[in-house]
Amino acid sequence: MAAEMQRFVTSEDDDEEMGMDVKEEDDEDDDDGEKNIESPPMLGVDGGLASASSNNRFVHHQQYQEQPTPQGGSRRCRPQEEKERTKLRERQRRAITAKILAGLRRHGNYNLRVRADINDVIAALAREAGWVVLPDGTTFPSRSQGARPVGGTCSTVVTSSSSHIPAQQTPPISLRGISSPYQNTVDYNACQMKSVFVPTSSPYDESSSIRTNSSPLLGDGGDVHNDPLLGGSIDSLDNKQVDISTKLQERDFAGTPYVPVYVMLPLGIINMKCELVDPDGIIKQLRVLKSINVDGVMIDCWWGIVEAHVPQEYNWNGYKRLFQIVRELKLKLQVVMSFHECGGNIGDDVCIPLPNWVAEIGRSNPDIYFTDRAGRRNPECLSWGIDKERVLRGRTAVEVYFDYMRSFRAEFDEFFEDGMISMIEVGLGPCGELRYPSYPVKHGWRYPGIGEFQCYDQYMLNSLRKAAENRGHSFWARGPDNAGSYNSCPHETGFFCDGGDYDGYYGRFFLNWYSQVLIEHGDRVLSLANLVFEGTCIAVKLSGTPWWYKTASHATELTSGFYNSCNRDGYAAIVAMLKKHGVILNFTCAGMSLLNQNVDFSEALADPEGLTWQVLNTAWDVCVPVASENALPCHDREGYNYLSEKAKPMNDPDGRHLFSFTYLRLSPLLMERHNFLEFERFVKRVHGEAVLDILA
Repeated sequence: MAAEMQRFVTSEDDDEEMGMDVKEEDDEDDDDGEKNIESPPMLGVDGGLASASSNNRFVHHQQYQEQPTPQGGSRRCRPQEEKERTKLRERQRRAITAKILAGLRRHGNYNLRVRADINDVIAALAREAGWVVLPDGTTFPSRSQGARPVGGTCSTVVTSSSSHIPAQQTPPISLRGISSPYQNTVDYNACQMKSVFVPTSSPYDESSSIRTNSSPLLGDGGDVHNDPLLGGSIDSLDNKQVDISTKLQERDFAGTPYVPVYVMLPLGIINMKCELVDPDGIIKQLRVLKSINVDGVMIDCWWGIVEAHVPQEYNWNGYKRLFQIVRELKLKLQVVMSFHECGGNIGDDVCIPLPNWVAEIGRSNPDIYFTDRAGRRNPECLSWGIDKERVLRGRTAVEVYFDYMRSFRAEFDEFFEDGMISMIEVGLGPCGELRYPSYPVKHGWRYPGIGEFQCYDQYMLNSLRKAAENRGHSFWARGPDNAGSYNSCPHETGFFCDGGDYDGYYGRFFLNWYSQVLIEHGDRVLSLANLVFEGTCIAVKLSGTPWWYKTASHATELTSGFYNSCNRDGYAAIVAMLKKHGVILNFTCAGMSLLNQNVDFSEALADPEGLTWQVLNTAWDVCVPVASENALPCHDREGYNYLSEKAKPMNDPDGRHLFSFTYLRLSPLLMERHNFLEFERFVKRVHGEAVLDILA
């Protein structure tokens, strides 16, 4: 708190010192005018404010003198003592504001920028209360508030920026007052790292959940009053808001930085025999994409297809044909080294398992797969516990990945040399993402369950045992026994509840080890990837898990391997590892794809926007480029406006933007005329081109 106050109080002193005298005098004049609005300036000081009970003050006011001005008038010259008092009052106001900001950050999970002022606080509170606050300060009720409650009762109202981006609801309790005791100054400072710049919500992204008591526009009986200052009733405000929102949605991106746009190709474009499916159809679709200046395409190179039958025998035939087509059309390529299984997850429409020879090993040694507390194996990807274990026909898992990448680099050398392959994304876990497979649908997980720790194969348990012995507490060589099950809520468990074991000595040890295994896995694989793909951009995909983000423990992130509880920045160490290898972060809040189901969003205490901005700011602050992709299918104007705003945040003071954007994915639905025209418009805007209304 002291550090926050000191930073807030002193950060602007040097900048404002030169102009302090003028500002203070203006403030004093305003104060005097408020006290005696009809009195002349000198009378308001020497006459109207003097009294028998304040001789010292009278003497002080007599010290004011009049100085001529170029316009022939006069102004007061105040003594240094009064200037110092004004400075002190200003510092006191800043200190109070700093305490308010610190309290909201610590207990309320408000994302406020470091140099936020009282206007930002008021705007944040107004938005949560159901009001729309425009960038110029114009404030009016949300049109989706509906009828206000009678008698001051509490109601929950939802607004939505898009049919594809569900609005976030917040229950009337439990959000505020979330607190977890900070263990030390380091923990508190780590928490403050999350409180970095967060741009104002975009005009088409009224993302905050709305919670309000009786409105000031309501009388005691709950009747709606016309407010002459607002120019009419709430009904008229609704109409005004529609007009304003329509205009604000059309933010002009002309002249903004160029962000490349790629399109992800269909999952089944290469069959299990490594043959290109429907090459003629692909050529036609790629030509259409080229016609609207799409920069390139992204394609998964599946380990389960290329090295399917025999170790170190690679079949790249289908990919060769596809790459030649892409090169002939002068498009760029982003290639994903996919070391995971396809199928069984949301959005998967094909099934591509791990190589057959790996499955054979797994049948005799199932510990090569991630395992939960009940002993259920997950064959979606290999356990990180065998990264250095020679259990794959004499090779370690890392060596298998290295050999695969080396084969790809040699096979497609000409495409690297001519620069057609612009990026390699290295798969590091389930769905190609750097995380544990902690919420597998095949094991019964359903949103918004917290998931389970995946550390119960013998190799991970051996690693945990060594870590516990090195710490001097061998009895810590176990996973938590009170962490619930896949579909538990944090408050239902002894480990993740407020004040639970996650923040005790054992809990901190276990979570440190669990998250460190994730970081070390990424570090090992990326070290070899840099050797193979030297001179080519390398990316890593990180997927956000935003449900339960507004709780103290951040349980879903913990089971996924991100030690991001409320008093820690769990992404700083990951970003530092990526920066070490010069890697691009491809981030998407993939958990949002789950929110289009008929589930109670409010009960999950999710905050996709807050999580996204925490990760992006953590990366940008250390100059790690960030790419992204859409987590939800998008074919409408509002959805594309949302994506455009995320690609180029309007209020970022440093003008930061995405390194590239990948659209998921190429499909017959995208190629329909209306949908494709909207997509063309989106591409132009992200490229920074002027756009006319294509559909006008």
